[in-house]
Amino acid sequence: MGQVVMGQAEAFSDKLIALVGRQNVLLPGDDQEPYLVDWRGRYRGEAAAVVRPGSTEEVSRVVRLSYEAGVAIVPQGGNTGLCGAAIPSGDRPSIVVRLDRMRRIRAVSPLANTITVEAGCVLADIQAAAEAADRYFPLSLGAEGSCQIGGNIGTNAGGTAVLRYGPTRELVLGLEAVLPDGRIFNGLRALRKDNTGYDLKQLFIGAEGTLGIVTAAVLKLFARPRASALALVMLEGVAPALDLMGLLRGEVGDRIGSLEIMSRGQIQAIAETVPDTAIPFPLDAPWYLIVELTDTLAGVDLRLGLEAALGTALERGLVTDALIASSEAQAKAIWKVRHSVSEGNKRSGFVVSHDSAVPLDRQAAFVEGVERRILAAVPHARVVMHGHIGDGNIHVIALIDPARAADPAEAARMVRLINEAVDDETKAQTGAISAEHGIGQSNRARLARVTDPLELDLMRAIKGVLDPAGLMNPGKVFEPAAPAPRQ
Repeated sequence: MGQVVMGQAEAFSDKLIALVGRQNVLLPGDDQEPYLVDWRGRYRGEAAAVVRPGSTEEVSRVVRLSYEAGVAIVPQGGNTGLCGAAIPSGDRPSIVVRLDRMRRIRAVSPLANTITVEAGCVLADIQAAAEAADRYFPLSLGAEGSCQIGGNIGTNAGGTAVLRYGPTRELVLGLEAVLPDGRIFNGLRALRKDNTGYDLKQLFIGAEGTLGIVTAAVLKLFARPRASALALVMLEGVAPALDLMGLLRGEVGDRIGSLEIMSRGQIQAIAETVPDTAIPFPLDAPWYLIVELTDTLAGVDLRLGLEAALGTALERGLVTDALIASSEAQAKAIWKVRHSVSEGNKRSGFVVSHDSAVPLDRQAAFVEGVERRILAAVPHARVVMHGHIGDGNIHVIALIDPARAADPAEAARMVRLINEAVDDETKAQTGAISAEHGIGQSNRARLARVTDPLELDLMRAIKGVLDPAGLMNPGKVFEPAAPAPRQ
């Protein structure tokens, strides 16, 4: 990373300290390590400072100071991402802006079914606040105990409830954000209908901090589920899983809360490496599907409907067996397996993960084609999969023996070959290379390789308008560009 002249660096640090206090500024020599390495240990950066502002006004002042000094800004939430988007990159001085002090829940409205939160709120705390108001916030993912809602918004997180409630983009009514020059965009409106011009908040959702720093949001709440039923279903392939989804939609309608699929190899990786996760079912089927039904009426017996639908599926040969959870503890044990996939994969070797989405009617062909392409390119790869059947998003993971990836050049070669195999199959099935994880650093070259040049031109044009100096999270989404003169 490029260095700031010593006197200028000291003056800049002194100004940061004056804005937020010495205890909220970590300088080189302080313990910056947790904020400069990504969760998988794949990316490592340097920072002139890690800054922890406590309010939107403090974020604005920090950003304005950095803008005037020409120092790049890397927004960071819980640092649980998989693409290196929250780690400094490039050769220019940067600061990391952490929002974990900004974790206030500003308002909850059961009448409007909304909750207004600051960006540093941990996802699980938002879920708990909603429950305390007898409401439900449906965004749920494995890292919910540590990820922050600002990061969820910045990456348009998906999770296990997308089938029924949609991704983060569909859960946000209003946003507050600090622009790259320090101005505050106040779009923090709780309106269900607002047709007054462009929907500007959508620019910041999924932008990975490249257009500004989200500081607060108005989120949608829903009626709390009061009845549920869960089953683990064994299948021969993805095609019968899709047929089962069609059957369930006809039998139980919109009571389908989640349809989460895992390959046998994925569960075996968890069983081998995550000691506190028991596998409460035999591993004798190629694929496993978690089916969860929910209803907001307490008196509904969803188990009966689930049993009937699965009985029909067994008669039609769509499934080979099914285990219906008989208790909440058993249901939690099954979900624990699903939520352990990232940890299991991380412990299983050098991970090359993918996040493709394809049309539902092409999911089965995608699964078969992508594994064939990966093994043709890197025969020793261990291919495992998990994902969300109902929204077209299957995560394809190639696990490599760490010894084979010890040489950086060889590791890079294997990553390139595997990425190209996945991207080519994704494109052949008219899909997208990222459904919920984003682009960050790891997928920049992939985005450039498979995306329509016009789309890239439009994205760069928007970036150029909002961040002409290129100071906001440089090196993410697009390949690094030379700094532009500040206006």
